[in-house]
Order: sequence, then structure tokens, then C-alpha cells
Amino acid sequence: MTEILRQKLSDSKAARWTVLCVVAFTMFCGYFITDVMAPLQDMLAKELGWDAGDYGFFTSAYGWFNVFLFMLIISGIILDKMGVRFTGLGACILMIIGCSLKYYAVSGLGSFEGTMFGFKSQVMVAAIGFAIFGVGVETAGITVTKVIVRWFKGHEIALAMGLQVAVARIGTALALSAAIPLAKHFQHISAPVLFGVVLLCIGLIAYLVFCVMDRRLDASVADMDKEAEEPFRIKDIGSIISNKGFWLIALLCVLFYSAVFPFLKYATSLMINKYGLDPELAGNIPAILPFGTILLTPFFGGVYDKKGKGATIMVIGAAMLIGIHFLFSLPLLNVWWFATILMVLLGIAFSLVPSAMWPSVPKIIPENKLGSAYALIFWVQNIGLSMVPLLIGTILNKYCTLGTNPDGSPIYDYTLPMIIFTCFGILALIVAFLLKREDKKKGYGLELPNIKK
Repeated sequence: MTEILRQKLSDSKAARWTVLCVVAFTMFCGYFITDVMAPLQDMLAKELGWDAGDYGFFTSAYGWFNVFLFMLIISGIILDKMGVRFTGLGACILMIIGCSLKYYAVSGLGSFEGTMFGFKSQVMVAAIGFAIFGVGVETAGITVTKVIVRWFKGHEIALAMGLQVAVARIGTALALSAAIPLAKHFQHISAPVLFGVVLLCIGLIAYLVFCVMDRRLDASVADMDKEAEEPFRIKDIGSIISNKGFWLIALLCVLFYSAVFPFLKYATSLMINKYGLDPELAGNIPAILPFGTILLTPFFGGVYDKKGKGATIMVIGAAMLIGIHFLFSLPLLNVWWFATILMVLLGIAFSLVPSAMWPSVPKIIPENKLGSAYALIFWVQNIGLSMVPLLIGTILNKYCTLGTNPDGSPIYDYTLPMIIFTCFGILALIVAFLLKREDKKKGYGLELPNIKK
């Protein structure tokens, strides 16, 4: 009887799409803060004296606690044991705390003299705030993904995940395009970060609305025999990590995202140094990438729902990534329109892989273990998101610094970093082919439609 009632609730388009709108808005707020400092790299150098190494160190902090303290894995366990309401609210609170600390660090409210653990005090405090925020936003990510699986399984799951990603990408695009204008308008580099704190508070309110809806769903079946969920067991993680298909998805995730998100952290600087764009406009070209995914990720997700071919979609996206980053590395056509074309193509590639990758996980891992499975994937992904920006920043400082501009900002040659991103794309393509072969052997159904008729 419980299953029948739940099926009726999940069949209600109004209910499930309202849930999607609410939780997607929370992720939009989180993604704004994730990338709000990316366009400010040169301003950080001029106003606060941060070099590329400082910036790379700060950016790498995103994954510190997630990776080295295993906070993401712990979050997945909490999600499977405590549910989406408790875990999601905790994630929202962590995001606000972390962003507030980052704002305090760059706002000038505190005095940061000397060093901490060998790094500038201001950089370290901002990094700790970003690390706390990283735990919150990644936990929110796995929680929202499980919410979508619960409400959309058997329906438009890939489309729903694609739309959630698209809304989150609007947050990224807003950060890339608005951070410098906000900082200049309010005459302080901390203004975009403070705006993000306000957004996160609104995102918390939005998630509270979802919690009310989700509680009503539980209340509607309270008088019936509710479907018992198995409690978390250590052997559940063992069954996940012994699954070859899971590891191929996780590797594809870390390789693909390591070639995109860390690239975005430096993309504005790339536009200034390689393509000669004005710093105030330089963030607009990288902003094309998330804007492009707004329409394309749901579109490709809809194709996967109706037609299948999920593994093939991932192969095509990884192949495109290689060509795009390689063209960015070549010393030719250093003009804004060529950079714009490449960014549009990168937006297409960035729409293809996530639109098929995330909805494929429930085909490989049982639903009662999804929280832990997504957490493990996000943990592996965070290794790349933490280490790659630090690697790129170190390489820029040691091997790619050509001098300084009259205003004191450094001049970088981005050829070597773009070759490194190209290599990540090559490895991602190899893993995508291996995943497609594994799907044929194990019959996961990655090439089959998601909508059950």
C-alpha cells in the first residue's frame, strides 16, 4: 500500500517538479560561491598581494576536509542513515559558516600579519573558510542528487538531473560574469563574497521549504507500513568499492571535472594573458561555458531518458574535451572570437558527460546505497578539484611567469597548463571507452532509456 501511494506522489508532475525547483535553487546559491573568486585572481594579486601560488593554495582548500578528513564519505553515511532533510540542512549551515569566514578574511575586518603554517595568514583563513564551505556544498550536492533519484526514478531522471545542473551552472556563470563588476562597483574585492553569503541564507530558506514538502510526504504514509530502509553497514561500502562499474564512473568523473573546474579557476586569467582581454570583460567569455550548459545539459539528459546511449554520450563529451584544450594550448589565433568559439564547444562537452554520468549511477548501484556511492564519487572528484588547481598554480609560478604588467600583476604563459588539461581529457576518453565495454559485459543498461513505459 505504501508503494502505491508513493508511486502516485512520484507520478504527480507538480509535486516532483516543485521539489526540483526548490532544491536546484539551493545548489545555484552554492555554485555561485564556488567560483566567485575565480575572476578575481588578478585583483587579489594587485590589492592583497596574492601570487599564483597563494591563489592555487586557496583554491585547493575546497577539497581539504572532503578528501583528507573523509568528510564526504562521512556525509554519505549520514545521508543514508539520517535522510535528505537532516543532511541537507546541515550542508546549508556549513556553506554559510564557510563563506562567512572567507568574507572575513578578504574584507579587511581582521588584521592578518605574518604567516600560519608557512602561508600568509589571510590566505590561510580564507582557505579554511573555503574548505568548510567545500564540505557543505559537496554534501548538498550528494543530498540533492539523492532527492532527485527518489522523486524521479522511473520518470525523467536524467532531464531532472540535467536541469538541476543547469540551474547550478547559472550560479557559476553569474559568479564569473558579475564578480569583477561587483567588486569594482562597491570598491572592494570582498563585495561579491558578501553577496554570496546573502544568497546562501536565501538558499537555506529554500531548502526549509523542501523539508516541509518532504515531511508531508512522510506524513501521508505514516499510518501505513512504511518501506523499511536498511541501516548503513560497513559492508555496503565494500560492495560499492568492489564494483568495477562504480570505479569507472568515479575515474571518469575526477578526470573530466579536473579538466573543467580547475580550468575555470584560471580561465579569466587565461583570457587576459593569452587573448589580451580587458580584465573587467575577461570573465564574460568563461561565463559562456555555464550559460551554454543551461539548455544543453537538460537537452542531452532528455535524449538519454528517451533514447538511451548514455555511455556513448560520455565518450563523445570526453573526445571533445581533448580537442578544445589542445587548441587552447596552441600559440595561434590569440583573438577573442576564437576563445569564444572554443568556450562554446567546451560548454557542449561539459553538457554531454554530466547529463549521462550522474543518472547512470543508479543503474550500477542499488538505491539504498546511493548516498554512500555518490559521496565516494564526489570524494574521488574532490581529490582532483583540490590537487589540480594547486598543481596549475605551482607550475604557473615556477615555469610560466614571463614578467609583470605596469600595474604589478604577473604575466603568465598558459601553454603548459593547457597541455596538462588536454592530458586529463585523453585519460577521460580512455575510461569512457572502458565504461562502455563494461556496460556491455555486465548489462547495466547505460545505453537503454531511463523512462519506463
